[in-house]
Amino acid sequence: MAIGTLYAVFTPPWQVPDEPAHYNYIRALVEDRAFPVLEAGDYDQAYLEELKTKGFPPEKPIAPLEYEDHQPPLYYLIMAVIYVTFDPAQDGPGQDARATLLALRLASLALGAGIVACAYVLAGELFPERPFLALTTAGFVAFVPQHVAVMAGVSNDSLAGLIAGLALILLVRYIRPREAVPRGYVRETHGEQIGVVIGLGFLTKTTIYFLPFLAALALVWRWRQEGWTARRAAREALRMFLPALLLGALWWGRNLAVYGWPDFFALQRHEAVVIGQPRTVEWIAQLGPAEVVRRLLVTTFNSWWGQFGWMGVVMDRWVYLALLIFTLGIGAGLMCLLFARRIVSLSTFERKGVALLALTLFSSLALYLGYNATFVQHQGRYLFSAIVPTALGAAAGLSAYGLVAARVFKRPLAWLPLTAIALMAVLDVFALFRFIVPALK
Repeated sequence: MAIGTLYAVFTPPWQVPDEPAHYNYIRALVEDRAFPVLEAGDYDQAYLEELKTKGFPPEKPIAPLEYEDHQPPLYYLIMAVIYVTFDPAQDGPGQDARATLLALRLASLALGAGIVACAYVLAGELFPERPFLALTTAGFVAFVPQHVAVMAGVSNDSLAGLIAGLALILLVRYIRPREAVPRGYVRETHGEQIGVVIGLGFLTKTTIYFLPFLAALALVWRWRQEGWTARRAAREALRMFLPALLLGALWWGRNLAVYGWPDFFALQRHEAVVIGQPRTVEWIAQLGPAEVVRRLLVTTFNSWWGQFGWMGVVMDRWVYLALLIFTLGIGAGLMCLLFARRIVSLSTFERKGVALLALTLFSSLALYLGYNATFVQHQGRYLFSAIVPTALGAAAGLSAYGLVAARVFKRPLAWLPLTAIALMAVLDVFALFRFIVPALK
């Protein structure tokens, strides 16, 4: 929260990707007392590029940027409470509602802190005998520089990540056998609890629409594990998915009424409106497929760790090189754990939990690649819907070095991965004041 507050305060207004459009959605809810409708003209590529080039000067209004009006409403309804509490008119003319923007950023940051808590709880639920693994997982989520920057801006990514984290906790509890419940832990999660959280995800962002598939897999595992009859399994499926579908239908029905059949998610309207946004087929024709793939890989890696502002603020080359070595080191640690089963052995429950998290990561990656098949959006932040599973994998990879060091020095060194997490926290502050503030002031 402390480092995120520094980002919220020192990052200039509107210098978080899509922040003006998210802000305008909130403002429309409050001032128009209605959900906004995505219309032609809400995305002006030329004007947006002019604003980014000039650093969003106060004399250039952000009001025309309304291309996020197709998003599900839950995040914006929550932020509307903050908006009405901090009246933008108090900031004076030409100030771009700075006090209101800061309040919204801090509220989003609080939601982002909830993702850190979810990471800690999830790792603790899955591996209760390894408390340092949970702490390392939470720290990794907390201190990825790009994640801090996004959570400290006005964006529905913060609520989407929180709901995804909550859903994963409930699903892990759902598949845990009764005999594997440690003392003091919640014994059982019911299907309707999962359904409500998935339904809230339907009302938050399409990037977490993979959650019902994870729930269906968990349901099948539970069915086989407890030997349910087909009738019992059908009843459990109804308890799980009916609340989710009812909540989602509230928004999907509205979209059908506004945008027409079959635009449930308003994505067809979005594709028709964002004229001028670079398209992958155009890049392939101009640059060739090999160059497009290279740019996808490089930019995704860089921007997952930290490529700030509107992708225009990069860190020094040596920072990305160090992060690449760090990432490869995590991967090597994971390989050691996977192939050296004498070091770590997993129970059936733990293997299922790991499989569930791996499927989360693959689902997020598939959605990302699918989006980039149409539009050029090489932004690693789109993978943050799976940052909790990613962080747990990273924590596991780092823990391998602690295990090896413990064997060498003949003493427990489970805390060793936390030194890497501490360095990530230092990198956050360094990136803010060495790269972001100088480039955007």
